Amino acid sequence: MILGDGLSNLCLVASRTALDMYRKSRRDAAMMPVAGGSASAAASLDTVAASFDERRRTAAFLKDEIPVSVAMCGYAGLAALSAAVVPLIFRQLRFHHVVILYAAAPAMAFCNAYGCGLTDWSLASSYGKLAIFAFGSWVGMGEGGIVAGLAACGVMMSVVSTASDLMQDFKTGYLTLASQRSMLVGQAVGTAMGCVMAPAIFWIFKSANDVGDPRSLYPAPYAGVYRGIALIGVEGLGALPEYCINFCAAFFAGAFLLNAFKEMARHKRWGVQQFLPSAMGMAVPFFIGAYFTIDMCVGSLILFLWERSNRRQAREFAPAVASGLLCGDGLWSLPASVLALLKVDPPICMKFFSRDDMAKVARVLK
Repeated sequence: MILGDGLSNLCLVASRTALDMYRKSRRDAAMMPVAGGSASAAASLDTVAASFDERRRTAAFLKDEIPVSVAMCGYAGLAALSAAVVPLIFRQLRFHHVVILYAAAPAMAFCNAYGCGLTDWSLASSYGKLAIFAFGSWVGMGEGGIVAGLAACGVMMSVVSTASDLMQDFKTGYLTLASQRSMLVGQAVGTAMGCVMAPAIFWIFKSANDVGDPRSLYPAPYAGVYRGIALIGVEGLGALPEYCINFCAAFFAGAFLLNAFKEMARHKRWGVQQFLPSAMGMAVPFFIGAYFTIDMCVGSLILFLWERSNRRQAREFAPAVASGLLCGDGLWSLPASVLALLKVDPPICMKFFSRDDMAKVARVLK
């Protein structure tokens, strides 16, 4: 569902962008030319901006616009560097494996940035697991498929998570009137520092503790989880649970068709697209629990009622209210951890059983 929702939106954005560029080229051909791509973009957005603040933010954000050619050349250069260096570190992963990884990563990065914008939750690990299955089964057990799958997972997660983090930074920069280029430079400096500091810190931890030992202070439980996924991946699709691929394909197609129906409803002006659910919003709770969807549902209901009573006030203060709710939800993890350490149990416990188990519980309670 996550992949289907993200890829369908990628197709929609690409098609809309191509259509808008085509229409704009025909319209500009009949009008006087405008010098400067960013100025023309700012002027077109200025006409549809809803308020002075949005016009000012748009103009400030587009003033130091990063050229597309710079972004493409930078990505191609980093991909070439990785294709040359990564196989030297992990010899199970070949040159062409890294090239294919970087060719597929932009689509996955768009999906993750889109999902992170919707849910404020980065799902980079999900795309990393896809890389484990794909490249682990491709390389095979005899050629070191476990290490190859885990290395491919690391490369995919690095690209995908960086994309969502950068988009979050750009969103913050847009709201705070910061420059695109300053945000990108800051991200590059932080990444360069991480390339030096992260291995050094890991080496210190590794020297002082038995990292990975279940009896040590740092058991690294996720290492065993990802190795188990890689073990399943190298055995191919036959090692997955029965009907797993069928479920995956069905819900991928369902998410794709749901977004297609939304787009058709918007184009036909049926007025029902706001009542259709988000596939990404339905998929995320399968990873982190249903409480996330309940929070989104309650928040959307509050915003809906607020807009019905005072649309202007809701538009101006909704981001502040949403930020406060997110901060409160995050800060609650601290007292929740303290209560867990003190072994304080909640006064109410709710469980759901099957019909047979419920009958057994009823007989015991009688």
